[in-house]
Amino acid sequence: MHEYSLVEALITRVEAEVRRRGALKVHGLSIRIGELAGVDAGLFQTAYDTFRAGTVCAEAPLTLRQVAASWSCPACRTAIPRGEVLRCPACAEPARLDDGGDALTLDGIDLEVP
Repeated sequence: MHEYSLVEALITRVEAEVRRRGALKVHGLSIRIGELAGVDAGLFQTAYDTFRAGTVCAEAPLTLRQVAASWSCPACRTAIPRGEVLRCPACAEPARLDDGGDALTLDGIDLEVP
């Protein structure tokens, strides 16, 4: 259940951004979770709901968007269909996981600033 430590790091990051910008309030957060990130979206939401009390995120809803993993050829950018051999059918290069498929990304912080 590393989702709890991820949420702790998220709230710490948001608190730092609030201080840096002199924000008055956090209105919302937006997160992308890659299919291969190893993060359970339901547990992440539960951890956020549990730990945001008493923080700058106490009243800020969390928007989670899951990103499907996809692969493509790094040489010619040909998309590799899901379930296929991870090698380009056009030029035989090994496929590469596209950006975001294995990442947990803070997309945005909706802040109220003076």
